[in-house]
Amino acid sequence: MSDVLEFNSKNIKAWLERETGSLFIPIHSKSQKLLDSMRKSLEDLSDVSKMLLEDSGKEIEKRNMRVYGRARALNKLARLFVDRTKLIRIPDKVTYDNLNGFVQETQRAFFVTETDVKNFFPRVSPFFILDRRKFQAVFEKARESLRELNGFLTREYVKTKTLEETFQIIGELQVLEEQAVVQKEQKTTSESEKAKIEREIAETEQRMASLKNKGTLSLLNQMNMEIDALSVEIKHSLQHLQKPFIKLQSLALHGEGSGLTLEEINKLGKYLEDPFDAFATEEAGYPLLKQILEKMREAISEDKLKLKPEKTRKAEQVLESILNQNSLASLHQKSVDVSMRRKQLSSSIEVAEIEKDLLKLREQVEALERRKRIVEGEQITRERAYSETVEKIRNHKTEIEKNVFNFMNKKIRVG
Repeated sequence: MSDVLEFNSKNIKAWLERETGSLFIPIHSKSQKLLDSMRKSLEDLSDVSKMLLEDSGKEIEKRNMRVYGRARALNKLARLFVDRTKLIRIPDKVTYDNLNGFVQETQRAFFVTETDVKNFFPRVSPFFILDRRKFQAVFEKARESLRELNGFLTREYVKTKTLEETFQIIGELQVLEEQAVVQKEQKTTSESEKAKIEREIAETEQRMASLKNKGTLSLLNQMNMEIDALSVEIKHSLQHLQKPFIKLQSLALHGEGSGLTLEEINKLGKYLEDPFDAFATEEAGYPLLKQILEKMREAISEDKLKLKPEKTRKAEQVLESILNQNSLASLHQKSVDVSMRRKQLSSSIEVAEIEKDLLKLREQVEALERRKRIVEGEQITRERAYSETVEKIRNHKTEIEKNVFNFMNKKIRVG
């Protein structure tokens, strides 16, 4: 097994040029020479087409009726020749693909021109004989130059097509590797920026946590926990009245015969939305709740709420407990006390200042979170671009290795 030669993108080109220079340089030089010759032929063809245009134009100006019609036809044809020649794009750089495209384009133009000559030159006869002969001589010389270039392209230059493509791939590989370096730096920058933002978020949230545990606000948080516990207890105490509450509210808003006043309807709505707040804002003895419950009991007895027997039985037990045994007295007093203490703490200057600071910190966190999402989006885009470039680099290296083996029967590895 033959040894594998190791190269990188920086030295593979020089090695390949040394190994193939004796073949590639003469081919490239000859192709440049033939292209220059073809360029000269097209310039001559353009000049002779302009001569036809000028000479026919002079005859048109003379208004000689014997020649006038043929002069106009030749003038129109010569203008087509001039414009057609202008459209042929001569490549600036000699490569197989450039020359092949140029040859095909020129062949198409010459084919149309040859057809025009066959169809229209006889119609111009017998006038402009010398001009036509000169055009045909120049045109035939240009066709011969094109045939020579095409023959060289298909018989000789095609042999080095793979080699030439390999040099192009090497150039692309070097550009891709430079691009990958930049993309990797950008990716690292995004990662660093994201990490920095995450640290700022963590620090800001730590400051928020410290403020929440500070003095009066800490007491306020404890009180809120007490309120949450009382809310659960109130909901549990009124759980069997939840369905009757809804039915009674519907009866009051959409039906008839609930007997509830506007104040009671509003209070009933609050009991459904926020039982703690509704209960804690009741006066001593929670008279509004009792009034609502009395009218509920009456509606149940008259079967206006259309409750199932089991729900009716449980609701009546709770009504009996609240209305006749005053079972919520202790819970109401606790709720009122806690609600009042929270209100006093909430209105304190210290809490107001802390909450103001917390609001600013929350806004900072939100701004940082938005910035983090933007950076994450940039990071994903940059990581994808970098991965795609790395994959292209890998494919280019594989292609170079394969081409060199096919062309030179030598195994190499591009690292």
